[in-house]
Amino acid sequence: MTTLDKVLYTARAHTTGGRDGASRSDDGRLQVQLSSPGGSGTGTNPEQLFAAGYSACFIGAIKAVAAKQKLTLPQDLAIDAEVDLGTIPNAYGIAARLKVHLPGMDRAQAQQLVNDAHQVCPYSNATRGNIDVTLTLA
Repeated sequence: MTTLDKVLYTARAHTTGGRDGASRSDDGRLQVQLSSPGGSGTGTNPEQLFAAGYSACFIGAIKAVAAKQKLTLPQDLAIDAEVDLGTIPNAYGIAARLKVHLPGMDRAQAQQLVNDAHQVCPYSNATRGNIDVTLTLA
């Protein structure tokens, strides 16, 4: 278990209705309708939110590592994230795939940057050893 040395930020959300409900943050910046994957609802689902959150966080980790290493990142840095929902023995689980786009960077340098970012990203640290995470360089 990872224990935080110092809390930098706390996100707060209030959710009702589960997968077919709604969620909102305490500051009002996030207000989403939720729908089950493949269902008839028009809202997003937790797996889409996880994909968006993980990819955004991973880009932040790439930027932090690149700044420390004095690397210039391409302006069109992007990540395509996929999060699978599936079954595991007696329960449900998820798996994640991040396809990192670092166009114009030397491939070996870009791969090392992705590897280093994976070590500092909070989502990577939270999921490491708990779910399958696949990182690929586009």
